[in-house]
Amino acid sequence: MKLAPICLFTYNRCSETQQTVKALQNNKLAKESDLFVFSDAAKDTGSPEKVKAVRDYLKSIAGFRSVTIFEATSNKGLANSIIDGVSQVVNEFGKVIVLEDDLITRPDFLNFMNQALSFYEDSKIIQSVNGYSLALKSATATGYFQKRPFPWGWATWKDRWDVQLFEKEPLKELLKADSQLLKQFKRLCGDDVSQMFLNSIHGVNDSWYVRWTFNHFKSGRFSVYPLHSFVSNIGFGEEGTHCKGINPYKSKKSSGLNDHFVFIDFKCPEKKLTQEFLRFFSKKHRLLVRVRLLSTSTGRAAVRDDIKSKIFSL
Repeated sequence: MKLAPICLFTYNRCSETQQTVKALQNNKLAKESDLFVFSDAAKDTGSPEKVKAVRDYLKSIAGFRSVTIFEATSNKGLANSIIDGVSQVVNEFGKVIVLEDDLITRPDFLNFMNQALSFYEDSKIIQSVNGYSLALKSATATGYFQKRPFPWGWATWKDRWDVQLFEKEPLKELLKADSQLLKQFKRLCGDDVSQMFLNSIHGVNDSWYVRWTFNHFKSGRFSVYPLHSFVSNIGFGEEGTHCKGINPYKSKKSSGLNDHFVFIDFKCPEKKLTQEFLRFFSKKHRLLVRVRLLSTSTGRAAVRDDIKSKIFSL
């Protein structure tokens, strides 16, 4: 099996980047994998030194088959960085595994992702593979399928990725032509996607992910999830550019490590499983997470920081 190259996107968080790389180096297939690191440039006067610290560290990375570093000369932002970087690598290699600089992977993450890419390569209804998984009581098989992908450690193929999927003007025209499209998108992919999508195509936020999600929905394709998560996110907090505040997502982790995985052929997800999956993205769920956190001093501090981050982002 030819291994997929890994794309890692970094900005100005050296500590998180080091933790992400260290975990990746501990993967069983790291020494056989090609790593491509995309380092975005500073966007404000407070970031150049932090970006330089990250770039100095990146030059020391070893433990992979090869390490290639791309340093942007001007700030692209997360969306353009990922769209451009993934396009560059997937067009050359045909498939790609994607990580950001705040994701801790298990040592068998690369095993799972590469085997999943191989198993579902000819199943065109599958658009992406996820390394992260939500804790779903309804998921009893070795994995499950949903229209909505997840951005915390994922993979795809060249024939299911295209720069044109992310162009804003055609997406605006689609919404004008079909007044029900946004409602259908929300119903199938979560309460939070409609406003996030509008904000993305009108330049209010810098989300590539919601446009990627929209394409899964519009194309009728699905994303495959493992039963247990291979990834954890350490990026929540004041330094998190896109993950400030509280992590509302709960994952189910496996206690053991594996070299080989069993996959299931695609089948439409049951309504009960989809309802449980989408509940994680509802306003009610986010509110309940905050209410539970208020029962502890640590939790109360997290809620205060979350509120503070939202106030200062207005």
